[in-house]
Amino acid sequence: MPGEFAGRKLKQRRKKFRWSSQSYKRRVLQLWKKDPLEGAPMARGIVIEKRAVEQRKPASGLTKCVRVQLIKNNIQVTAHVPGVGAIDKISEHDEVLIEKVGGGQGGSKGSMVGIKYRVIAVNGVALSEILKGKKQKPAR
Repeated sequence: MPGEFAGRKLKQRRKKFRWSSQSYKRRVLQLWKKDPLEGAPMARGIVIEKRAVEQRKPASGLTKCVRVQLIKNNIQVTAHVPGVGAIDKISEHDEVLIEKVGGGQGGSKGSMVGIKYRVIAVNGVALSEILKGKKQKPAR
């Protein structure tokens, strides 16, 4: 039974424990609005440039990436191009489909610095199909 003047303490405690509720946290922080993909699992964009990004400390090498301008909101992001020789199959002004890489807390994965997205399709054809030689990339 709370005391006569315990109202402030009860209010503070309730405020603190509301953060353990997933739905409350999502509603208050609205993190999907700060995300370039705006909460969507994938997004389409146009390739602006191809570049190689250096890896973080334990590993060494160049990660092949593309700079992509998203169609829905014109935000530019850097996306990793997975696969051997995959960067050669992509040219500037191609339309690519990107998805999140899935690092911890929405960040980058492993030794890839600041790269949170990866390319999964080029001009509507899956990148894996192009690399296997099953399909050809259509010219835009």
